[in-house]
Amino acid sequence: MTQPATVEPTRPSAWLAVFSVALSATVFCATEFLPVGLLRYISQGLGVSEGTAGIMVTAPGLLAAIAAPLLTVVVRRLDRRRVLQSLGLLLIASNLIAMLAPNFAVLVVARALFGLGIGGFWAIGAGLGGRLVPEQHVGKATSLIFAGVSLGMLIGGPAGALIGELAGWRTAFGAALAMSVVALLVQFVSLPELRVTQRVAVSDLLGILATRPGRIGLAAMTLALCGQFATYTYVTPFLSTVSGFDGKTISSLLLGYTLIGLFGNFIGGAGAQRNVRTTLLATILFVALPVAILPVLGVHRIPVLAALAVWGIAYGAMPVALQMWMAQATPNIREGGMALFVANFQISIALGSFAGGLIVDRLGLFDAMYAGAALAVLAMLTIALSGRLTRTAPHTAAVC
Repeated sequence: MTQPATVEPTRPSAWLAVFSVALSATVFCATEFLPVGLLRYISQGLGVSEGTAGIMVTAPGLLAAIAAPLLTVVVRRLDRRRVLQSLGLLLIASNLIAMLAPNFAVLVVARALFGLGIGGFWAIGAGLGGRLVPEQHVGKATSLIFAGVSLGMLIGGPAGALIGELAGWRTAFGAALAMSVVALLVQFVSLPELRVTQRVAVSDLLGILATRPGRIGLAAMTLALCGQFATYTYVTPFLSTVSGFDGKTISSLLLGYTLIGLFGNFIGGAGAQRNVRTTLLATILFVALPVAILPVLGVHRIPVLAALAVWGIAYGAMPVALQMWMAQATPNIREGGMALFVANFQISIALGSFAGGLIVDRLGLFDAMYAGAALAVLAMLTIALSGRLTRTAPHTAAVC
């Protein structure tokens, strides 16, 4: 697909435009993970089980998986500025409905709307850095957008837990609403026209499936991420009921988990540059081990803290290693093909949180942890039996 011309590279406002995309990424990612910290408060406030409350993570994941590939085709040659602003309005509407939701069904509708918004955002917004600044600054612009992703993941779950404890879960969605309004206003002020000359074809969306390593990568990613979110979605009730931490402490723990995951990003990137297969196996292993150990040592706080630290670093590294695996598996993939990567990522979040919710409700928190660890082991076996990859230049896509 031909890349459209860069818009006025010397404009002083170019970096403000990049910042607006990064800010939107922050708000979208923070809103996506907000329910992780709010799970038990919503469960209590709306009278649903914690497993059922996990649908708040499942619903947006499924809708995002549908929106990511389809929107790239449906929007055709529409000005990407208008598309992003429309998605920003959808984010505002979803947070407003969630804040005012009279029952759990309405809250799920709000989260479904959010799923459409975030899927569209990643399909359209992930690669905009190269269109907003000169070629020599594309790396810096892309890094800034990725930093927005990391910041959103950093504040989402912990902020939800803290605000939920201090002021209630509706206030947390109100805070997300305020952030989404600010992000949209910055977009209106700063984004230039972002016209396109060629639309993405349906065939572009299936590029990853064209190679055996690409298919193996998708399978391993599905297993690993299902295991991650079958457990992480329900870590707040685990830390509360099993380990006995209070709400403020849990907020701090989730903050630490994500903060240490930022170091994992760099570790995963550096390791994958040397040997992506070994790095990916190691990251999944060090997700599986803490998750499997937590039910055994959950009542002992020091081992729990150590397990969370290892888990946070490993999960921080895993998405980076997965992206680099895909880049090396499909070096000639068109830009539109990465929509399938984003879609599969979101499907895995949805499936994992849904399966974890069923297990939590029917068997208990411990069994959800064991199931998550088992899925991670299956992911490792999938990669171990795949053989080696040919080293090629990396190509990344941003996902929450």
